[in-house]
Amino acid sequence: MRRVVLSLSLVCLVVLSGCLGVAFGPTDSPAGSEPVTAASGSGGGTADVDGSTGSTGDASRPRTNPWGSDPVVVAVDGPATDRDYAALVADATAYWEANAPQYAGYNISYRVDADADSPDIVVRFVEDVPACGDTNDAVGCAPLVTDSRQLDRPEAVYIQTGLSAESTTLILEHEFGHTLGLRHDDAPADVMAAESVLYTQPQPDAKDRAFPWKDAEFTVYIDDTNASDPADARDQVGHALDYFASGADGTEGVPSNLSFTFVDDPDEADVVVQFSETSPCDDGAGSCGQMLGPDPDGDGAIETYTKLRVTLVDLDTSAVGWHVGNWLAYGLGMEAVDERPRPFQDASYSERRSDWWE
Repeated sequence: MRRVVLSLSLVCLVVLSGCLGVAFGPTDSPAGSEPVTAASGSGGGTADVDGSTGSTGDASRPRTNPWGSDPVVVAVDGPATDRDYAALVADATAYWEANAPQYAGYNISYRVDADADSPDIVVRFVEDVPACGDTNDAVGCAPLVTDSRQLDRPEAVYIQTGLSAESTTLILEHEFGHTLGLRHDDAPADVMAAESVLYTQPQPDAKDRAFPWKDAEFTVYIDDTNASDPADARDQVGHALDYFASGADGTEGVPSNLSFTFVDDPDEADVVVQFSETSPCDDGAGSCGQMLGPDPDGDGAIETYTKLRVTLVDLDTSAVGWHVGNWLAYGLGMEAVDERPRPFQDASYSERRSDWWE
């Protein structure tokens, strides 16, 4: 019998953006709006299937159970942590005990015994799932079992660690579905589909990290298309960057190895400074800061920042540097005003237009 292994691949992350606006009125007040976090995109991972075909509906007729009439004994091999992997496996097997008659065409029963001596299946929880068919980035892998002659007990089912309980259970259900003969185009689609959104175990949010970026080497892009004086505006941005790269007067939270390099492509930039006639934040905002980054644990909050977008609206050129510096401080994790360098605490209208970086 030809042996086929199928996989579910790619952890999919929801990208979030947080938007904050600084109100711009007669006094150029730095009072701003509350953060707004909104999903800006998500996607599914595509599993590569080795020779899969199948129906799109329920099992059309009863099938012979390739595992036999006795309970399928399932052992569990996982890292030494406080996670109860056996309980997650039991949840998945319980799902198929209830649903196999409808979707696989036969009854199945399981006995989950983490330390079984002679199991029929061993579920191995691993940091990296081995190559599965033609897929090298799978989060789960299992044999496609349609005939008893295919079985080489114990069969191995591989599951990637580090994912949430809900995502891990979904992967287990998906992979156990393959051991029952189900392919990626078989029902139930919410379990067997080759595309799924998966989340990690809980991670610290960006706002709770001492430094919310991957590293302190920032790339910067300036779009001065709508700047009233592009050359002076670029100089102002440069003053803000130099101030922080020099340590921001010893402000806590500013890395000693902080650096900025200009790039010609906004898609390659960690920091984008742009001039606009309208604000993506509040109406009347003189500047707007938007933080973007992934939400791998699915809690609705960014875990690490990947981009800071600063939008400047109808500002005096002499105030550009202050507003960019203010958002840089925020983006470096200084959300509270009193955590920021002195020039960005209670600065007056004239101070924001001064050589505050000196």
